Amino acid sequence: MWDTYIQPRTLDEATQLLARHGADARIINGGTDLLIEIERKIRAPKVLIDISRVPGLDTIVEDGDYIRLGPSVTHNQVVGSELLRRLAYPLARACWEVGAPQIRNRGTIAGNLVTASPANDTIVPLWAMGAEVKLQSARGERIVPFSAFFQGVRKTALQPDELVSQVLFQKMSAKDRGTFVKLGLRRAQAISVVSAAVVLEFEDMEISNAWIALGAVAPTIITCGEAEQAMVGNYLSDAVIQAAAELAAQEAKPIDDVRGTADYRREMARVCVTRAMRQIRDNHFDLPAKPVMLWGGTDGHFKPHEHATETHTSNDIIETRVNGEKVSAPGSAKSLLRFLREDLKLAGTKEGCAEGECGACTVYLDGIAVMSCLVPAARAHHARVETIEGLAREERVGTEPGSVPTRSVPILHPVQQKFIEHGAAQCGYCTPGFIMSGAKLLEEKPHPEKADVEQAISGNLCRCTGYYKIIKAIEDAAKGAHA
Repeated sequence: MWDTYIQPRTLDEATQLLARHGADARIINGGTDLLIEIERKIRAPKVLIDISRVPGLDTIVEDGDYIRLGPSVTHNQVVGSELLRRLAYPLARACWEVGAPQIRNRGTIAGNLVTASPANDTIVPLWAMGAEVKLQSARGERIVPFSAFFQGVRKTALQPDELVSQVLFQKMSAKDRGTFVKLGLRRAQAISVVSAAVVLEFEDMEISNAWIALGAVAPTIITCGEAEQAMVGNYLSDAVIQAAAELAAQEAKPIDDVRGTADYRREMARVCVTRAMRQIRDNHFDLPAKPVMLWGGTDGHFKPHEHATETHTSNDIIETRVNGEKVSAPGSAKSLLRFLREDLKLAGTKEGCAEGECGACTVYLDGIAVMSCLVPAARAHHARVETIEGLAREERVGTEPGSVPTRSVPILHPVQQKFIEHGAAQCGYCTPGFIMSGAKLLEEKPHPEKADVEQAISGNLCRCTGYYKIIKAIEDAAKGAHA
């Protein structure tokens, strides 16, 4: 898949590596887009430079009127940030709509921007909040506004020797209210058919400024100048909402594709803007107070690099700890999923789609649930991995009452046991992923609501059942574990 994988210690070292390898190299952080592109042979980099463990890159900082995000800030870190939920709600709401918990635990804001799809969710609210990107290379730094950074479908101003070192945008003031609305073809793991971010500034009840951005209706994100101007000086009445939404729809330039026709997208742009404005007017903001993250007892930040710069070629040995045991094997030029199955012979982790859609490959990386098909195997070097094989625990027992323990018997995790009792598995292929998600949920939320269970398994697909028994099994496991 690639020839060389490098984990540098600093961002400066990463830029030096980019300067040395040029167009043959790609920066990888979350990898949730890049590994799919490599799998589909859209890209074929010879060198991957992984900055996901460089210390200090996953910071969220309030700086005067701005908020600054490091390049390793993940979608779930945004969702879990009280600061961003308060001062950048549209971005937090958009991050909540990205993929599923396992994807949000790895995918980064910076990576979402670099992919530069007009359907990418986080670009839309950031554009509405006046975002810029700081680009860094061995030649120096430059700050580029979104309007100059995005140059077309999957085209940016990023040069081969540059990386995104920071994303900065204006925080919302006490006078501002905003939100993000997305239309997809399903409730989770959906690419936007249309999305809209609206930020309004109020003087008393009158709109003094407006920012409206639309996604998936043009080659890049668009802003709706005529609709914005029409709102200034008015109250947020039904008539003003209707007029502004119709103007916004007229500014859209959508195309026909497999997710919808141009006419449908234009009408849905009007609907999404209308819904966003009504949410703002009615103060209806539905981001959960304690969203499901699937990062268990961790804080959602991966352990930083504690070793010298590491370089792996295809046959180099990966040393890691899997299910509590130190293991080593060659196989760095592949995904963690295939490393586990092919080199460590741990076949419980399944390959369903290899694109982060089905969740059958869910494992824990340093205590955080991820899709192992979208993690480079070498990322597990000197890390900690847990798979379905490690979920049960061993207990020593004797053959006779009161005797010295002479043998070990497996004690199933409560979720595993309840899956058996409720008949929650049919073909069983997806079952390991569901169990891993359910177990991590109970670690994070010992007393989950049904909505929490549904959110926890939103990244796991089953094509045999209607999910009812799966949900019931996880709910029952929570009750049994804390009875």
